[in-house]
Amino acid sequence: MQNTLTTIDTNRLTPFTVGFDEMFDRLYGIENNSVGFPPYNIIKVDDYQYSIEMALAGYSKKDIEVEVSEGELSVRSKKIDDDKFANSSIVHKGISTKCFERKFTLSDEVHVKNAEMKDGMLTIMLERIIPDHRKLKKISIK
Repeated sequence: MQNTLTTIDTNRLTPFTVGFDEMFDRLYGIENNSVGFPPYNIIKVDDYQYSIEMALAGYSKKDIEVEVSEGELSVRSKKIDDDKFANSSIVHKGISTKCFERKFTLSDEVHVKNAEMKDGMLTIMLERIIPDHRKLKKISIK
């Protein structure tokens, strides 16, 4: 099944929105330069918890950098040392250790809790934190 992204006419939305300019700029500024590596899953655990799983066989914790800056989560590999193959003849190399960078745009309410590398799987836990001014509150009528 192929996903198609249709063009959204923001002029139809802006007369009914206030203060969403930055959000629209972030959404329309997303670059889709994805090449499919490394494979990943995004899991919605519950209404407030998300998890990103990234399959990184052949990489260790020291090979990976995870950064968050201005609403963008970046996962990238550092230079991989292939010296372990220097004195041997590789018959088939199917486990990639190439350099990569994968970026995710986060909502202002989503914060990175932690990241863990275990058994070739990088798991990044995210939490949606709703600020007090966005929570439901009853207004008394005088």
